[in-house]
Amino acid sequence: MHQSVLAYASDMSLLDTSLLAHGATLFTPGLQLASLDHAMWFHRPLRADEWLLYVQESPSAAGARSFNNGTLYSEDGALVASVVQEGLVRQRDMPV
Repeated sequence: MHQSVLAYASDMSLLDTSLLAHGATLFTPGLQLASLDHAMWFHRPLRADEWLLYVQESPSAAGARSFNNGTLYSEDGALVASVVQEGLVRQRDMPV
């Protein structure tokens, strides 16, 4: 159950990481975001109802696609999970 909850939660903000360098958010008008793929690895047992540090980065964003990765650590500093995601990120024409 805890792995399922963490897998669901890991997708909620990872794609947004690629927007930070552009001064945008998922609420920016005309911006279209979509998850293209999402993979996750669990390295150690974990509890989703305990403190976890979620470190996120986006090493590449080009051609309307972004690559994002994250690592999750328990309170004692142990790596408990890793996640990667590729997403569609593009500006759509707004109707006049």
